[in-house]
Amino acid sequence: MSLNLPFTLPALKEAYQAGVTPADVIEEVFARLDAVNDPGIFIHLCDKDALIAQANALGAYDPDKPLWGIPFAAKDNIDVAGIPTTAACPAYAYTAEQDAFVIAQLRAAGALMIGKTNLDQFATGLVGVRTPYGVPLNSIDPEIVPGGSSGGSGVIVGHGIVTFSLGTDTAGSGRVPAALNNIVGLKPTLGALSASGVVPACRTLDTISIFAMTVDDAYDVYSVAQGFDAADAYSKPLTHQEMIAVPTPLKVGVPDQASIEFFGDTVQAQAFARDVARLESMGIEIAYINFEPLYDIAKMLYQGAWVAERYTVIEELLKTDPDAIHPVTKQIVCHAETMSAADAFRGMYRLADLKRIAEPTLAGLDALCVPTIPTFYSVKDLQEDPVTPNSNFGTYTNFVNLLDMCGIAVPTAPRSDGRPGSVTLLAQTGMDANVASLARCFEAGCERMLGATQFALTEPPELHAKPSDRIELAVCGAHMSGLPLNPQLTELGATFVKTAETASAYQFYALAGGPPARPGLVRSGEEGGVSVAVEVWSLPKSAMGAFLEKIPAPLGIGSIELSDGIWVKGFICENSGVQGATEISHLGDWRKFLAEMA
Repeated sequence: MSLNLPFTLPALKEAYQAGVTPADVIEEVFARLDAVNDPGIFIHLCDKDALIAQANALGAYDPDKPLWGIPFAAKDNIDVAGIPTTAACPAYAYTAEQDAFVIAQLRAAGALMIGKTNLDQFATGLVGVRTPYGVPLNSIDPEIVPGGSSGGSGVIVGHGIVTFSLGTDTAGSGRVPAALNNIVGLKPTLGALSASGVVPACRTLDTISIFAMTVDDAYDVYSVAQGFDAADAYSKPLTHQEMIAVPTPLKVGVPDQASIEFFGDTVQAQAFARDVARLESMGIEIAYINFEPLYDIAKMLYQGAWVAERYTVIEELLKTDPDAIHPVTKQIVCHAETMSAADAFRGMYRLADLKRIAEPTLAGLDALCVPTIPTFYSVKDLQEDPVTPNSNFGTYTNFVNLLDMCGIAVPTAPRSDGRPGSVTLLAQTGMDANVASLARCFEAGCERMLGATQFALTEPPELHAKPSDRIELAVCGAHMSGLPLNPQLTELGATFVKTAETASAYQFYALAGGPPARPGLVRSGEEGGVSVAVEVWSLPKSAMGAFLEKIPAPLGIGSIELSDGIWVKGFICENSGVQGATEISHLGDWRKFLAEMA
């Protein structure tokens, strides 16, 4: 049976509720693959009968599994148990004994892994043509490069054959293919997605990335894949945030006329100007900034320590079988052989200096908006010059991971010549939900097709709450759920958001007086602060005045830093209020203090 529907999460879930089976979806996946007829997409395609057996093994539809029956693909530098991992180099191949951490997360949520996709060898490139397995064809226009290094992952989603795919991103590999295939490319904060079971490019800068048709789909997959992994030394225990309706005012930085670069592509320049105007129409303040400090940071990616990181991955293969490595990859990576350890440290010092120089440029901005790519290049262009177009593709991507920013490439309306439009929205580390929320708002009402398919983008559902009407408030004592003063919140319409911890920068006290007993949270001016357990509640702004009237001295409402770097409003205590108080910083949790008192 033919399924005439987009393979988005909402469309597939609706189909499953109507009686479609995962086996039907697998049949459709292979029918669409046959119709596309591009042998360059997959390095390893799973057996159809085996996939149908996996689909049938899912049993009855389970809406509690967020990815139940959802087909996906993974870049072939990510381990899948029982399948070879090649990193697009046959001489490097090995058969993975277990799933990569993220693959395991997705499968546990019910997702079906269809196959391993083609890539620029050892994830070195932004073009998608540096592979011995045949170049995947761009889903929009086969004359254009597919983008890399996650080329196959971008193309397979662009064709609508799977709902999402995994790539990796060091220099832009999770964003450039998105722009070239008219899809979304989500690049998380470094460490948000575990890299266990991933062949590294630059281990200190790598992240798994997610391609999908829509912002909602990409972020829903990210929500499932995220999680702390103790086996990955670079994994971060970040608190997951849900997307929210975008508040205003926001201030977004874009390249000024003196520093913006399109390499002569006036059509791309016009499309970006149109997209910036769209941001302004949303009530967002645009700040035109000099991007030269960021370009200087971008240049560091292929200098010093970071090229040496790539070298560590293939050092043994260079010794035993150097001809197995793609000549362009070898040319780039072997530059490390001309450098010393001292050069690597000089590169790191130079990067630290450049970050400090860039700080005033980024200060006060909520996000950046850049063209995902400055222009388009054809396969023929890369045959004539395999290096320059690749470097140019990195203009607005290479600096991002060096600055530990998160970002999301989001399609915009087509350019005047019909080629896909795309911008990337970037924000500071840990602000993944914020930048995805902005991308979602930008996407809404944007007239475009889903990838290269016949299906048009539909309006996303409205989010449950608008932050412009509510405020998040961290409480650490008697206002926590189940404690005496919690009704002061709930009676004013407050709703529970999450449990969390503050940054390790506070001292914690049990104040004198009561009942009820009250805590005091004081930001430490010295080293040795602790993290304190809090609950975050969402309170209508219209109720904030009534709530403030109930707060006695020495307490007040100020700004509190959470462990993931996000600041929220919350209870703070005046320094004078700790006179006669009992310090309980060693407990770091008001409930533990109450238990000891009991």
